[in-house]
Amino acid sequence: MYKTNFDFVVEAAKTGQRKIRVVIAGADNENILQGAFRAEAAGFAQLLLVGDEAKIIKMLKDLSLYDRNYTIIGESDYEKVVQKSIDLIKMGMADVLMRGNTQTRDFLLPILDKQNALLMPGRLLTHINILKLPDYPRILAVSDVTIIQEPNMSQRKEIIRNMAELFADFGYEQCNVALLSLVEKPTFHMPSTVEAQTLAKECASKPIGISKVVGPIAYDLIISKEAARLKGFDCPYCGEFDAIVAPNLITGNLLIKALLIHGHCSSFGVIRGANIPIAITSRSDPQEQSYLSLAACAATFNKQK
Repeated sequence: MYKTNFDFVVEAAKTGQRKIRVVIAGADNENILQGAFRAEAAGFAQLLLVGDEAKIIKMLKDLSLYDRNYTIIGESDYEKVVQKSIDLIKMGMADVLMRGNTQTRDFLLPILDKQNALLMPGRLLTHINILKLPDYPRILAVSDVTIIQEPNMSQRKEIIRNMAELFADFGYEQCNVALLSLVEKPTFHMPSTVEAQTLAKECASKPIGISKVVGPIAYDLIISKEAARLKGFDCPYCGEFDAIVAPNLITGNLLIKALLIHGHCSSFGVIRGANIPIAITSRSDPQEQSYLSLAACAATFNKQK
């Protein structure tokens, strides 16, 4: 069963037997704090705020959040806030890692550090962005949009796996995955189209989780049944795809930003492939995105438990 809005994510977040313990690495960010406290008010999160204590307290007072429930872990060196947050998870004090006022690179490097043992064996860390488009009848995920620059065949399989598992956590029985390309006919002048065709055939004979994979396929055919009809493209999933695998990082990132800025979409992001749920949003994103990202992490945590 497909979903048309984000309400089900919050509903899934509230099914746990206890609140998720969220550690925010660099908690002095206005929008992220507001979204996190919205999750706390909704009853599925409790917060550990890591960072410069004086800055955090001032921001909490400015946002009228000072009297709420939280714990502050002081760390004034912002090169250490992510590692300190991860250490809290390793000590069993937190369940979910959330990006706060840190650069993307500084947030990801400690997660990728083998000494922290956060990566699932044999798995790939990927960033999935989930969107709600005004004129599309279901939510739509795009990956990878932050981490993998030029995914090869095996990496694309892991991107599909991470997306399929996320949708399974959301309660889906099937996840329709599109391998985005410039054209739908494979050509050796565009190696990504040939790889997409090969990958789609492999996934047809040996499915990855709950995924149904189609590719290569152009964006208009992914989104529109009418476009598929006019072009004579015979595929039952056109206009009903749940997920898009971008051919490279630039394409995925630009697609997301264009849809958010010009398409006025709602969205949130998560990182998959680690053995803990990881919430990630831009520091300039609306507070709803950090709230929904935590809700998705709670849904994943509840599913794993």
